[in-house]
Order: sequence, then structure tokens, then C-alpha cells
Amino acid sequence: MHIADRVRSLPAYPFAVIDEKVHELRRKGVRPADFGVGDPTVPTPALVRERLKTAVDERADSGYPSYIGSGEFRGAAGAWIEKTFGVTLDPATEITSTIGAKEGIFHFPLAFVEPGDVVLCPSPGYPPYSRGTLFAGGRPYFFPLLKENGYLPDLAAIPEEVVRRARILWLCYPNAPAGALAPKAALSRMADWGRERGILVVNDEAYTDIWFDEKPPSILECGTDGVVSFFSLSKRSAMTGWRVGFTAGDPRAIGAFRKVKTNIDSGTPTFIQDAAIAALADEGHVAVMREEYRTKRDLLAAAFEDLGFEACAPMGTIHYWQRLPEGLDPVAFAERLLDPEIAVVCTPGPWVADECDGGVRPGARYVRFAMVASLDDTRRACDAMRAHKAKLLR
Repeated sequence: MHIADRVRSLPAYPFAVIDEKVHELRRKGVRPADFGVGDPTVPTPALVRERLKTAVDERADSGYPSYIGSGEFRGAAGAWIEKTFGVTLDPATEITSTIGAKEGIFHFPLAFVEPGDVVLCPSPGYPPYSRGTLFAGGRPYFFPLLKENGYLPDLAAIPEEVVRRARILWLCYPNAPAGALAPKAALSRMADWGRERGILVVNDEAYTDIWFDEKPPSILECGTDGVVSFFSLSKRSAMTGWRVGFTAGDPRAIGAFRKVKTNIDSGTPTFIQDAAIAALADEGHVAVMREEYRTKRDLLAAAFEDLGFEACAPMGTIHYWQRLPEGLDPVAFAERLLDPEIAVVCTPGPWVADECDGGVRPGARYVRFAMVASLDDTRRACDAMRAHKAKLLR
């Protein structure tokens, strides 16, 4: 059987590898504190689940959903964007639904990338930025996000010959996994940089509701010309398994993306969109989740301080991007955490950070903790790391 090059050349998806590590511990009878894959363990809010129950009966004969999302869902998404960011969009032309953020991000380059074109991808970053580029026939160019730059890209450092071939600039603010926020002025500079060069600037804003001290802006506040944002209900409303999100921005880009979507899928079931409307209309459950993530962040920050690590507490998102001391290998550190006496699962930084030009390796000294373990498991993990400090740092 012939397997296509685009599949054979792909490395293992990092989060699938982490899942296997978790299963290994469980097969040994150990219940790990799992900070590996960013999948919230709290229940989806009751108001969302209750709305789903009624929506299933209301939509009993609804058939296929709209390719672009129901008018009601797109209207709710537009109302949420206006309430959250003060930006008014036309749901008819500037918003379209997605089957969660991952699906949309992966397929997005198909609308804009010709074989050999370049897509600018952050490192560290979400793997579908580059994997979707490869499936579209493009070439990812990785630019580093470094702590000394506030985890903002140095666009002037990208070679001009790369910029000339670029079609998309991927951003992610609030940033996963670094937990950094981008000031509106910085987002505006990046949007203008793309407009001046004919490069579509796309901000993955899946974590926009998870912040701790300062509410983050959206790049849509900088104007929609040449700009697109991706949103998801996975983290804000603990709806990872529901697969519902939306994309908003430049109507030309949204129109092109819709053409791709109508040829690939049939959309998120309408009754799930109805439940998502209820989720978007309620901010109370989001505030509760935000405070729980803050508590977990503070617990981890105290534990890492006791281990002697430098301060890296995130400003937002569900991720904790911790820098390790010089000489401590992140893969080895993650493996030591898997010791059954510690039983903590995290992601080595190199698994989510590609090497950049000049041999820059942004994840070389980092580990990523997705703060999705329960509060009890988080406390247990912090205590275990303190108790086994010598083993972890040897």
C-alpha cells in the first residue's frame, strides 16, 4: 500500500504521545496528575447541558446543519464579539462557524496557500498551524517567541526572501503555551505589518477568556482588513468534546474559507450550536473557571519557586510555560515526573516548539503544564514535586 508523503513525513502528534504516557501509568495502577493535554476536567456548565437537552428535541428533524453556522449562532458570536471587544461585525459575511478551533486552523491554509508558499508560524506554537500548512502544500517558516521579547515576534528578523513568499502570519494571543498577552499597540503593529505586505494576519484567540490580571484585546480591534481571528468554546466553557467555535474578520478571507469548509464538512450539529449560544450568553461560569485556573497557577508558581525555578507565571491561558535551570533537560525532567511516586504528566518544551533559523530552539529549556488537572490533583502534584526535589533535579 502506498502511503502519501504528506503522511509518512509527519512526526507523531505530540499530544497523542502524551496520551500514551498517561495510559502507561494507569495500566500500572497509578492515577497521574495529568497536565499534559489541554483538556479541562471540570464538567461542562449545567446551563449548557440543559440547553442541549431541549435543543435536541427542538431540532429533531433539522437534518444537516448549515455549512457556515446557523444564523442564530453567528448572530450570537457577533453579539459576544461586540460585548467583549467593542467590535461590530456582520454575521452574514464576517463570521463563520468551525468544528472547534483545531479543524478550522488546520484547514484554513487551503484557501490561501499555493504549493511552495510560506506560512509564518510561531515557535512554540499549536501544531496545526504548521501541519495544516504542509497539507496545503506550503512551507512553514518558524519564528521564535522568546521570554526576553515578551513572547512577541521580531518580524523584522524574518528574511525578506521569506516574507515575499509568505501568505499567512499565525499569531496566538493570549499566547499558548507561553501565557503572554499582547498589548493592543503590538497587535496593531503586527496587523499593519501584514497589510503592508499583503500577508493575512490570523490570531488564534481560543484562550481570550482565560486571563488573570489584565483583560486581553482582540486583534479585531485593530480593524478587520487583512485580519482574521479564531475563537473556540473549548476552554472558556469546558466544551472540548462538543467541537464548536467560530472564525471572524475580513469578509474576503471568511468567504474564501467558507468555500473550503463547504467542500470538507457539514458543520457542527445545530443543537450543539444552540447550546453554544447559551454558553456565549453567560459570563458567570467563565469567571468561575478563570478563578480556578488562577488558583492552580498560583499553586504551581509556589511549587516551582520551591524547586528553585525562575518566575514564569502566565498572564493568561490554561498553560504554564516553565523555564528550567541551565543543564536540566526538559525531556529528562518530564520523564522523572512520570516516576510512579510522583506521577505527574507534563509536555517537554521541544515537543511543541520547532527549531527556528540560526538554530534557535525556543523550547530547549522549557516544560509545559496544562492547568487542567483538578485542584486536588494540582495540590497533590505540587506536594509530590517538593517531596522528590532531589530526584527531579539530579
